[in-house]
Amino acid sequence: MDRRLFLTAALGATALGAKPAAAAYSEALDLRGSIDPSAPALVPGSDADQGAVLQALLTEAAARDEPLVLAPGRYLVSNVTLPARTRLSGIPGATRLIFAGGDSPMLTAEGAELVHLDGLVIDGGGQPFPDYVSGLLNLVGCGDIQVARCTVTGSSKDGISAERCGGRIMLSSVTHARNAGIRAVGSTGLSIADNVVSDCGNAGIQVWRWEAGDDGTIISGNRVERIGALDGGTGQNGNGINIFRAGGVIVSGNRIADCAFTAVRANSASNVQISGNNCRRLGEVGIYSEFGFEGAIIANNVIDTAATGISVANFREGGRLAVVSGNIVRNITATGPYQADAPGFGVGISLEADVAAAGNLIDGAPLFGMQLGWGPYLRDISASGNVIRNAPVGIAVSVVEGSGSAVISDNLISGAGQGAVVAMRWAVPASGDLARSGADDFPNLMVERNRVS
Repeated sequence: MDRRLFLTAALGATALGAKPAAAAYSEALDLRGSIDPSAPALVPGSDADQGAVLQALLTEAAARDEPLVLAPGRYLVSNVTLPARTRLSGIPGATRLIFAGGDSPMLTAEGAELVHLDGLVIDGGGQPFPDYVSGLLNLVGCGDIQVARCTVTGSSKDGISAERCGGRIMLSSVTHARNAGIRAVGSTGLSIADNVVSDCGNAGIQVWRWEAGDDGTIISGNRVERIGALDGGTGQNGNGINIFRAGGVIVSGNRIADCAFTAVRANSASNVQISGNNCRRLGEVGIYSEFGFEGAIIANNVIDTAATGISVANFREGGRLAVVSGNIVRNITATGPYQADAPGFGVGISLEADVAAAGNLIDGAPLFGMQLGWGPYLRDISASGNVIRNAPVGIAVSVVEGSGSAVISDNLISGAGQGAVVAMRWAVPASGDLARSGADDFPNLMVERNRVS
């Protein structure tokens, strides 16, 4: 780190002594004194809004393509527009930018080539800001964003909002946002990795597009906790990680807990991969792939305590084509955040169309261990090699007229007091235990080699 640059940004050239500094750092940037020795400097601890001073320092640093490093301290700022080539750093946990409020945003950038922020606390204090920005840190159309080792807290809307941006948001903490902790829309090669996102009002991490299309955002290694649903609804809020219309997204290795609705909710998101996530204490569905999607891999996740474990749904709206494998689903409950339609909450894994489900372990579901189809919305499902324990019905499968084919084979089903495999007409049982006899009465089903105990 350039010591002169670090001190100059906070204290000004006069505190250093111009001649010795110039001799020792002949190529360093003096943000206050190299051009105008009377220019103002940032003052740690001042109760004045120093946004204009920070703006001038950033503009000068960007013009020289140099970084600006702030000393530890508290700086009250507002209405700062980050220049086209911004490199702004501080001391993690010690350099605090506090929103001064008023009818202006805090930190924004639009069309910047690069925005690199490192080691800053960005604190909104819950103060409102204008409707034309959605984030306390609001980035639009920026080619390369790097937000690292930052703390973003107290936003009255989103914590970090990145629209049409590429780059990385990493190793940062985003807390106490009224809406979403991190909101990314229309990303252009974005990675959201190794962050802590907690105590947010409506969402943890959102990756959206205005129209369905390939997105490719990678969401990995994050810890997402205590996400509410302040604005209510039946799933649009309350999700730890929410993918909407964004295709080709990878959600892997995250630890997600205590969300009002879902740990990972993929809505109209094709070719999504949801793997290796640890999901605990969810109010609704643990992992959801729903509505108009084609292609989802849901694999090797742990879901402990949810109203439904995994749901691959909405064939009626075009939701199809998934692999569901190697997941542990346990401690499913019958109580959710709203009054559910039939058959209700309490299902371990629910599937509808063009799905291979293999090697999953379900332990404890008050309704069905697995549900294959709903009414006529069943097509080409294979459920093989799963272990299902302690559910009244092990596997419920639709036989309503118009329902498609299902293969149910080589599963181990234990403790299913109402039947290991039961045909259903909507929510009404239409057979005895097909794992023991009677499967030939339903031409859309193949039920064989299941072990029942």
